[in-house]
Amino acid sequence: MTSRWLRWLFFALIVKPIILVIFGVNVRHRERLPASGPAIVIANHNSHLDTLVLLSLFPLKLLPRLRPVAAMDYFLRSKTLAWFSLNIIGIIPIDRDARRRGEDPLVGPEQALEKNDILILFPEGSRGEPEQMVTFKKGVAHLAQRCPTVSTTPVFMHGLGKSLPKGSALPVPLFLDVFVGEPVSWQGDREKYLETLRQSVRDLAAEGLFPEWR
Repeated sequence: MTSRWLRWLFFALIVKPIILVIFGVNVRHRERLPASGPAIVIANHNSHLDTLVLLSLFPLKLLPRLRPVAAMDYFLRSKTLAWFSLNIIGIIPIDRDARRRGEDPLVGPEQALEKNDILILFPEGSRGEPEQMVTFKKGVAHLAQRCPTVSTTPVFMHGLGKSLPKGSALPVPLFLDVFVGEPVSWQGDREKYLETLRQSVRDLAAEGLFPEWR
């Protein structure tokens, strides 16, 4: 219970005011975000701020259901970071080497969906270069195939790669833009599903009339 209240206070008093007021996030099509689980939300990935921005878009009442999927080797590398990541951010840790050992890395995310949680994933995997999108990895497609009734909402975020790019420790306040797409359903084929997600994110980027991935 203590961790739950600490998480609520962290997002209510720190994250939301900073993200929504200081950075001035402009959100388009917010109504497309899932209002309940089970659901998957995917987005492009350029910054550690990406997760906090996505979490800040949801009402606080949904906070217990919001579960970012993150790399175990990075976010559990120290006891302090592990406690904060698990209890305050609420991550589901993924072991990126699990398949090499014959283990299933998607057990945690699948169980979370069975509990009606809302997963937040970054199909690119690691953070890329500022405002550039790379190929989506297949993990989200495997998860969608296992949970075919769960829809996936694509999101495009612009500005975060320059506000807090990879390798930077101090965020620079910039206006951020977030575009929420229409939910995508499982289509019976992993490659087709991934391409639909990629194209959805590209289409959202085009709405902003930004120079392509810059």
